Amino acid sequence: MPNRLYHRNLYRFGDPEPSYWEATQGDTKLAAKPLIGNEQCEVAIIGGGYTGLSAAYHLCRDHQVDARVLEAGHIGWGASGRNGGFCSIGGSSLDIDNMIRNYGVDETRKYYQSQVDAVELVRQIIHEEKIDSPLQGNAELQVACTRKAFKEITDYAENRIRLLGLTTTVLKREQFREQYFDFPKLHGASTLQPTFGLHPMRYIRGLAAAAEKQGAFLHPQSEVIEWGNDGASHVLTTRYGTLRARYVVLATNGFTPEHLLPAFYARTLPIISAIVVTRPLSDDELAAHAWQTESPVITSYDLLNYFRLLPDKRFMWGGRGSFNGAPGGAARNFAALIAAMHKMFPEWRDIEIDYRWHGLICLTRRMTPAIGRLEDDPSVFFGFGYHGNGVNTATWAGQKISEWIGSSRVDDRRAPESVPAVVKGLSGRFPLPSMRLLYVQARIASFRVTDWLK
Repeated sequence: MPNRLYHRNLYRFGDPEPSYWEATQGDTKLAAKPLIGNEQCEVAIIGGGYTGLSAAYHLCRDHQVDARVLEAGHIGWGASGRNGGFCSIGGSSLDIDNMIRNYGVDETRKYYQSQVDAVELVRQIIHEEKIDSPLQGNAELQVACTRKAFKEITDYAENRIRLLGLTTTVLKREQFREQYFDFPKLHGASTLQPTFGLHPMRYIRGLAAAAEKQGAFLHPQSEVIEWGNDGASHVLTTRYGTLRARYVVLATNGFTPEHLLPAFYARTLPIISAIVVTRPLSDDELAAHAWQTESPVITSYDLLNYFRLLPDKRFMWGGRGSFNGAPGGAARNFAALIAAMHKMFPEWRDIEIDYRWHGLICLTRRMTPAIGRLEDDPSVFFGFGYHGNGVNTATWAGQKISEWIGSSRVDDRRAPESVPAVVKGLSGRFPLPSMRLLYVQARIASFRVTDWLK
């Protein structure tokens, strides 16, 4: 196994993650088979998550391009099958003021409009392809846990309206409790539309089936172990076969195999996240916190928690993961995560936890997604760095990459006009890459300080 940033426990491509999503993934049938022997295509896609499958789906449907997807695990093994199922506006850790300072008002507005478009793209795909993933809620709720936080989210909501034209509202505690839910530290909240919750594994498998229907070939259990070149073709080698292609799309996000191509070394900072899911709650248990919403929720803390009520009345609670993914640290982290849930919702402290799992989110140095093609090899495209907001952002990124490859401008290195400057091209490398785990710990420590000050 090549050197990875985290413990090998996080890279067992042959083992499904013991998640609620895996256990309830439905019965979508796929023709997908591992790559065996020597094959060729026009576009090879490394990574069978939202980015890769969206690219394959749109390449085949809209541009009649021959595309194949190579996935190290099963379809949905990575972050696309492990996340919280939030289809919401975000995709960046850069706040609005700094984004405007770096890219200007127009490009910032363009970026946030692309986020709205991305949410609606997911909704459209689910509807048109009849994917069995119920859409829950109609907004993302951000709850303020202190007076200072309520002032901050009120100011932020005003900026969203004034600068970006987004649909957002602010609710005082009494208003919020009457419409959504209550907990001891509630000081008010804001809402942001459009947002909804979904079943991420059912969505990714439905997207995979849609890509196959359009003519894409999907190859699970086909980890790329070598990336070479044979004249005009890229040669991707897996354990049992090789795939030659004119173009390659790298779509691996937080699980990017940095050893395959030097251009992608140290471009990502994966951070472990963790999620637990309870047993189904009774109506009386839900009433104990005045619960009456299916909309996804985040807290106002920098080390935020995210949570939602699932269709079968289970409660999903997510947050920061362990330090390096080793089993012992993971167990301690789950205990701390559950304790935080009990502290926020004390009436549910005796509710049993049925599922717990880890995944990776992916940051970049500039704190925005990276979508583009390599300057020194325009036959290589990429999309990654969704900052914990990949359901819609990755789906949209895959569509834009397909538009880029499939358009008459494929030999033009410029991105399609619909791609905002905020996301164009590679982000810079992280300095001292072997110390990236220390960067993560420093970031977490700084967030703990700011949360304490709040």
